[in-house]
Amino acid sequence: MWDTFILNPMVNGLLLLYDLLGNNFILAIAVFTVLIRVVTLPLNMRQQRSSMRMQEMQPQIQAIQKKYRDNPQKMQEEFQKIGYNPAESLAGCLPLLIQFPVMIGLYQSITMVLGATPQALFGLTQRVYSSIDLTQLLPIENRFLWLNMAQPDPWLVLPILVAATMFLQQKLLTPAPPKNGKNAQENPAAQMTQSMLYTMPIMFGFFSLSFPSGLSIYFVLSNVIGIGQGYYMRRTMPPAPIIPNVVQPDVEAPAPKTESKKGGKTSSSQQKSAAAARKRRSAKR
Repeated sequence: MWDTFILNPMVNGLLLLYDLLGNNFILAIAVFTVLIRVVTLPLNMRQQRSSMRMQEMQPQIQAIQKKYRDNPQKMQEEFQKIGYNPAESLAGCLPLLIQFPVMIGLYQSITMVLGATPQALFGLTQRVYSSIDLTQLLPIENRFLWLNMAQPDPWLVLPILVAATMFLQQKLLTPAPPKNGKNAQENPAAQMTQSMLYTMPIMFGFFSLSFPSGLSIYFVLSNVIGIGQGYYMRRTMPPAPIIPNVVQPDVEAPAPKTESKKGGKTSSSQQKSAAAARKRRSAKR
């Protein structure tokens, strides 16, 4: 089933794009990346909107959980008032689950298409559809600048780009932490979000040290598209509304203003103003 629905279509898709784009494998990967992003765009947009909205609502969610910890029914009623559904957090993982088969399938496809050994070529012939004339495409050009598409980047440029672009993409989709440091420390969801902002790019950058360069290029291009998508969403998505008659997070009261009078005596500035007024009245007389 994996070969039939994932690996073989990816192998033949890369070969078809390679043929249509003048035997340019880097262009084939670029177009393949755009096609994957277009197919998953509705799901990604929905997940990212939901994720950003959930993160903005976290202070209200925390306040409701704290107040109604002993009354689950009332807690659910308050959640419904603000439009929060705990099940949506599970649905938000769906785009990530889709990306893993794509990542694994593309890794195997690039390794198979660019394989130079007789065993790799024989395995490739067993997967190519009859509509593709493989003899006209071999050997597959695997060089781009200093890169061998089937091997990791020896200069480590691509792993750095993978980590940097992933960080920027997540930064655009992560709301700024609350100014109240105490509330931020009491919010585990905010802490996890801030942690993932740094750990995910570092992890994928580390993985890219052993990825084929073609797969790292896919990640860089996909992240760049995600950066544009995140920027668009941040500019167009309205903030989460504050619903009246709903439990609101505690906000520290502003510091009281200094009194103009202390101990029943007027301040020096007020005394000067009164003296000046008396002088003006006496001068008029």
